[in-house]
Amino acid sequence: MAVDLSALSVKGLSKTYDATVAVKPLSFELAIGSVTGLLGGNGAGKTTTIGMIMGLIEPTSGSIHVFGHDFLADRYAVLGRMNFESPYVDMPHRLTVRQNLDVFGRLYGVADVAGKIGELADKLALVDFLDRPNGRLSAGQKTRVALAKALINDPDLLLLDEPTASLDPDTADWVRSHLEDHRARRNCTILLASHNMAEVERLCDRVMMLKQGSLVDDAAPAELLARYGRSNLEEVFLDVARGRANGETAAAS
Repeated sequence: MAVDLSALSVKGLSKTYDATVAVKPLSFELAIGSVTGLLGGNGAGKTTTIGMIMGLIEPTSGSIHVFGHDFLADRYAVLGRMNFESPYVDMPHRLTVRQNLDVFGRLYGVADVAGKIGELADKLALVDFLDRPNGRLSAGQKTRVALAKALINDPDLLLLDEPTASLDPDTADWVRSHLEDHRARRNCTILLASHNMAEVERLCDRVMMLKQGSLVDDAAPAELLARYGRSNLEEVFLDVARGRANGETAAAS
């Protein structure tokens, strides 16, 4: 029986599309219960990395171990302990919220799907539109449903691809609060790809910086701020994206 040495261990993971290298060999481990930010500009390889970890994209090379299991060879041993959320992945519009959650609950092997949907509906304020087609929901309502889908199996590993993109500040704060609550209750490990630096500073105890498919920095937020001589992660992000070393000014670069 596999031993849970870490929540996620990635070694030499890469993805190439024809002549385009999306992710260069990437290696890292996530401790159980940690929240790690995956940062980088558009095209840095964040979504591709998460897609490979979820089994949605076949890696060109490398290995993925989830809670000690070889994910590429034995993914069904751990898929029930994982889940994923992204505003860019919509659910079928014709199905109601209840029907969509029922489908995903069954796919994840939830024992009492109806009971879990009722619990999430109360907790995430879905009751008023549970039987409304997904295509007739507002953006904020769809976000609540996406969060319910991501939490329906009480995942131990949660992969998030810009979960609060395009949301108003109130709804975004609501999502973050529920993610913090789930982490505290389940000791859940979270990998968060985001362009919202304030969100990353609030949620993450570690940050990995990607640039052109390569991991270029990896440290706690406070360590990155000290290393680059900056006061916030947005300034660090810009330094990395623009190739400035340790807090160089824009004028000097």
